[in-house]
Amino acid sequence: MPKRTSLGNRRRGISTLGWALRGAAAGAAGTTALDAVTYLDMAVRGRGASSTPEDTVEKLARTAHLTIPGDGETRTNRLRGLAPLAGLATGTGVGVLGGLIRAAGYRPSTPVGAAVTTVGALIAANGPMTALGITDPRTWSAVDWFSDVVPHVAYGLVAQGTMRAFDR
Repeated sequence: MPKRTSLGNRRRGISTLGWALRGAAAGAAGTTALDAVTYLDMAVRGRGASSTPEDTVEKLARTAHLTIPGDGETRTNRLRGLAPLAGLATGTGVGVLGGLIRAAGYRPSTPVGAAVTTVGALIAANGPMTALGITDPRTWSAVDWFSDVVPHVAYGLVAQGTMRAFDR
């Protein structure tokens, strides 16, 4: 008769790839939450979308000596499509990193995990834009910070909650 294993032993039986995939799912869920909070803020306050994601894609392409094809509206539409895809890749990537950290054995409490995940997402999202000179968080107003931090907190809570659900 096979020996029963505890939940802890089953968790240790999950491969690194398995944790990375769980992290990707958590990151995708977190990104959905971030987007929902952002769009709700836009709807409630009547504010327009930020151009920084599109500016980032454009500057990254230039830095990598890549051309985004098309003229005028066609090129603009490509940038408008690539920017959210870059956001999805960033959010999913942060989740994968979280999954790999869990594979290494780090399983913080929910509040600590959500805070660490939130900070990681903020750095992953704003770091490249800051490094490329597209934005400077030191010049942001309190409203700007609120508009950026709140959706990232939603990301952190949902991503961490999803990862915790995989522990059950």
